[in-house]
Amino acid sequence: MGKLIEGDDGMPAEEVGSWAKEKHDYLCRYIDISRATRAKYIGDRKGGATFIDLFCGPGRCQVRETGDWIDGGVVAAWKKSCEGGAPFTQIYIADLDAQRRRAAAERLRRLNAPVIEIDGAAAQAVKEIVTQPNTTHALNLAFLDPFDLANLSFDIIVALASLKRIDMLIHVSQMDLQRNAVSYAIADESAFDSFAPGWRDKVARGQSQQALRQQVLQYWRGKVADLGVWPSTEMRLLKGGKNQPLYWLLLAAKHELAHKFWATASNVEGQGKFDF
Repeated sequence: MGKLIEGDDGMPAEEVGSWAKEKHDYLCRYIDISRATRAKYIGDRKGGATFIDLFCGPGRCQVRETGDWIDGGVVAAWKKSCEGGAPFTQIYIADLDAQRRRAAAERLRRLNAPVIEIDGAAAQAVKEIVTQPNTTHALNLAFLDPFDLANLSFDIIVALASLKRIDMLIHVSQMDLQRNAVSYAIADESAFDSFAPGWRDKVARGQSQQALRQQVLQYWRGKVADLGVWPSTEMRLLKGGKNQPLYWLLLAAKHELAHKFWATASNVEGQGKFDF
């Protein structure tokens, strides 16, 4: 999580690395490519099209390396949906930091976005969101962009998977996994228990670091698939300024068409598997 600074509009903003723009570009490409499908759910007596961001941040960022100002993910998503002529009919945002969430909400309201703030941490907020009538029948897109594995609680994915129509664009922290896999594996309680419950019964801890990381991820993917939201084989590895791996972006979705959209949006070349 980047530090809070004063934004170019006078509200709180967040300092981010240059990779954040690339991440938001992939999100916006997916939103743009899927606009015709989203449009089918918009209008009177239709289910609607919702966007869910459980780690919304303040909605405005400054790139550390260049000083450039960019929109946060949820603001960029709303603008892109409007540009494509199929704006989201509801936007749900949550963030454990209320100051960040309030700033994002205000920025969205200034853009006439239909935003609803949900208080609390992601794993609690999502339980409220999935019970709303306008998510039950809607075409839902969730952007899961936590700082580390511990915050990507599997309970979040379980809750979202209960929706009839749900696509999830998920950030899986490769950096956290790379740095901390061994310490997570030997601790009595660790981020792995939140991220991939039951892993202790399925993953052998007395193996190489690379094999350990790979098995934990594959176990997690299997658990996600068991919920009926299949993780894509197309994944995009984002890297930092020193070419260090930061995280994977992947799609989990119930419908084959969503995976086709993501394959196009991610434009994957030679990145079809986890690289440890």
